[in-house]
Amino acid sequence: MSNSTPHPAPDEHAKLKQEAGEYAAGFVRPGMAVGLGTGSTAIFATRRIAELFSQGRLQGILGFATSTAVREEAIRLGIPMADEGMPRPLDVAIDGADEVDPGMNLIKGGGGALFREKIVAQASARFLVIVDDSKMSPRLGTIHVLPVEVLPFGSRSQIRFLESLGARIAIRKNPDGSPYVTDSGNMIADCDFGPLANPTELAERLSSRAGIVEHGLFIGLATDLIVAGREGLRHLKR
Repeated sequence: MSNSTPHPAPDEHAKLKQEAGEYAAGFVRPGMAVGLGTGSTAIFATRRIAELFSQGRLQGILGFATSTAVREEAIRLGIPMADEGMPRPLDVAIDGADEVDPGMNLIKGGGGALFREKIVAQASARFLVIVDDSKMSPRLGTIHVLPVEVLPFGSRSQIRFLESLGARIAIRKNPDGSPYVTDSGNMIADCDFGPLANPTELAERLSSRAGIVEHGLFIGLATDLIVAGREGLRHLKR
């Protein structure tokens, strides 16, 4: 899949991600419980939150990570972290996305944390999604495949099911060729459906299938969308 929109140069791309992440961090207030997203854009928000906390400007906050890697980084940065049981509701979560449609629906899971990311998104009073403008799409599935987290038990049955829905599937692997395993011990099938005519219907079909742990369609969950582009930041609300 390809996106016809010209991409910024690598340095500019990183700068746009940083702008979006740091802007989103500004919505965190003292005493809040904050969901910390996984990925190259969300990490900028986590770093800014840590900086504000160290300056005494976010006293009493409590972080909740969407992945083991983010939890370890947040602890290293000095953010107080909740345990994995999520002892209190989340006031806000900040995370990135791989693709966003005009209705603020998302494809997530490129970083492999979609299951935990969806738990956090659903548990948050406000879900801020931060992207650069290369992630904006007229229809989900146009520029990114759909990650689907699958239980290893009976996995070939789930692969056949996904193929019956029209997906071309690649089982995710690590750079060394070994099987990719999520923090929850599952595998990821990256499913190329092409542009999705009805992502809500597909989400429902995937959610109803035993053995599919979670899918990367985040329908109606984002409350805020922060988009960084060459012309500045846009903040859209549902």
